[in-house]
Amino acid sequence: MLWTMNTFDHSKNKKQESHDTVPPPNLISFMLKRWKPKPVKRMAPLKNADYFHARRRALSAKFPGEWLIIPTGHLKVRSNDQHYKFRANSDFFYLTGNLEPDCVLILAPESKSHKDILFVEPNPGKTDATFFTDRVKGELWEGARLGVLESRELYKISDCRSLNELESFILATVKSTGKPIRTLRQISEKLEKWLPLEASEQTEKDKFLAATLAEMRLIKDKAELKELSVVIDATQRGFEDVIARLKTAKTERELEGVFFTRARIEGNDVGYASIVASGAHACTLHWNKNTGKIQKGDLLLLDAGIEGNSLYTADVTRTLPISGKFTKEQLEIYELVLSAQKAGLKEVKPGNDFMAPNQAAMEVLAEGLEALGILPCSAKEALKDENQFYKRYSLHNVSHMLGIDVHDCAQARAENYKYGKLLRGMVLTVEPGLYFQTDDLTVPAKYRGIGIRIEDDIVVTERSYKNLSGKIPSEAKEIEKWMKSIWDSSKKRK
Repeated sequence: MLWTMNTFDHSKNKKQESHDTVPPPNLISFMLKRWKPKPVKRMAPLKNADYFHARRRALSAKFPGEWLIIPTGHLKVRSNDQHYKFRANSDFFYLTGNLEPDCVLILAPESKSHKDILFVEPNPGKTDATFFTDRVKGELWEGARLGVLESRELYKISDCRSLNELESFILATVKSTGKPIRTLRQISEKLEKWLPLEASEQTEKDKFLAATLAEMRLIKDKAELKELSVVIDATQRGFEDVIARLKTAKTERELEGVFFTRARIEGNDVGYASIVASGAHACTLHWNKNTGKIQKGDLLLLDAGIEGNSLYTADVTRTLPISGKFTKEQLEIYELVLSAQKAGLKEVKPGNDFMAPNQAAMEVLAEGLEALGILPCSAKEALKDENQFYKRYSLHNVSHMLGIDVHDCAQARAENYKYGKLLRGMVLTVEPGLYFQTDDLTVPAKYRGIGIRIEDDIVVTERSYKNLSGKIPSEAKEIEKWMKSIWDSSKKRK
C-alpha cells in the first residue's frame, strides 16, 4: 500500500491499485536525503482578511458559550481513484477565505466571545516520505500545501493547528467541556463521528447554525459586492467571446467551450453548468446538454456566469438572434419579456416583499399572453392562486439570491428569504422568461419553439437598486448593435 498523509480525509482511495508499485526501503531512504532546506517565507495576509474576521465575530455573537465547528469538506470521487476538482464549502470560505480541502474552523467559546482555531493540512516538505508516496496529497504529485505557519499568516488566524491534532482536540477538549456543540452536517462524515449524534434536538441546533450563516450571507458587504462586480464584468467578456464565435459556430457545445475558456482565464470555473440553448432547446429551462446545432434564424438563450477565484459567481442570461437580427415574431415575445423584467426591477427596493418583483413581472406576462390570445381566460383570472395558468408558459419565479453560490443562502428560513423583505445589500436576480413548447397547441404556430429569458444581477441600494450587469445590452436594438460591433471588430482583426 502506498503511504498516505495521516489526516481525517475519508474520501481518498487508500488501497493499492494494480498499477502501483511499493517503494523499497532503500528508495525511501534515498528520496529523503539531500534536499535544500525550505526557506522561511513570510506570507502577506489575505486581501480581505479583515472582512473574514468581522464575519467570524458576527457569528460568534449569535452563539455565546457554544462550540461552533465549520468543516470545508473533502475531495469527492469522480470515478475509481479520480476526484472532482475541489470546491470549498461556501460557509467555510465565507468565514475564512480558505480554499483548501479537509480544513476545519472551530470557534471555541471564551468568556465574552470565541477563539478562532483553524485546523489545516501540515506541510512536512520533503522530510516525510508522503511527499512522493501519497499521490492524492503528496507535494510531487499535487504541489505543496500551505502548511500551519503559512496559514496562520495568510488568514490572520493566530491559532492554526495541524489536522493531525483535530481528533484528539475534539474528543479530549471540545466534548469534555460539556458545552453545546453545533456543526454543519453532511460535509465531513468522519468529523461527524466524533461529534454528538443527530438526535432530534441536536439536528435542530445544527440546522439553526446553517440557517444563521445563510441569513448572514443575505446581506453582502463591500468586499462581496466588489467581487461580484469583477465576475460580472468577466462574464460580459465571456458573452462577447460567444457572440464573436457565433458567426461560425456549428454546435452549442462549441459555444459552451468558448465561454468556459473565458471562465478559466479570468476566474476559477463556471458558477454552474452553462445553458447554451439554441432554437427550441431554449424551452427546456435548464438545458445544459448543449448538444444542439446552431442554425441561422433561431435564437440562442445563453444563461452563464463566471465563478471568480473568490468563489463569487455571476448569473446572467441574454437571448440572442443567431443571425444578428430578431424576426418579427421573436421580437414580439422578446419585448414582452423585457417589459416584464422592467416591471420587476421597479419593485426592487428596501422594504418591499422579496416576491414583489415576481408578482409585477408575472402580471405583465399574463397581460401579454392575454393580448396574444394564448391564455384560456383573462389575465386577471389566470393570475389567481387557484389557476396560475400563465405558468404553463413561464414556470419559474423571477428571483433568487446570488453570491458565493448561484442560488445563494439556500438554508435561510423562508420567513427571512422568500417571505421576507428586501434589504439594502441583498443581491438577487431578476429573470422573467417565456417558453413556448413546439407541441403546445394553445400557442399560435408562429411562436412555437421560441424560448426567451432575460436575467440581470441586482443589488438593493438605500432607496432602490443597482443593476450590476446593466452594462450588458438587453434592449433588442442594442443587442443587434452589440452583436454587429463584435462581428465587425472580428473582421478587422483578421
